[in-house]
Amino acid sequence: MAEITDEFMSEMLAKTRPYSVVLLRAGPNHDVPDVGAIVWEHGRRNFSLRADGHLAIVCPVVDGTDWRGIGIFPGTVEDVTEIMEGDPGVQAGVFTFEVHPVISFPGDCLPA
Repeated sequence: MAEITDEFMSEMLAKTRPYSVVLLRAGPNHDVPDVGAIVWEHGRRNFSLRADGHLAIVCPVVDGTDWRGIGIFPGTVEDVTEIMEGDPGVQAGVFTFEVHPVISFPGDCLPA
């Protein structure tokens, strides 16, 4: 493991910025007949949000639990709540969500 000094820790922590994380769960209508089409449009919207810079990281959860996804947004809790309320899956009751304030490091990304 890399050696991390106290000075490096302090320098990195000073670079953190606020973000919002969305925790997506199965909603009461997660098993309606046309759920696949609703989820497809939810995914299309996520791609659009990513392309427009409103959604930094999206991670579908694939473990068979009620958790459906995690998203990291560069917006406030209020702004992200408004974005999520416009999601077709949320509007159809396929998903419910929580939004929480977090901090992270600008430029962090998933490894290729």
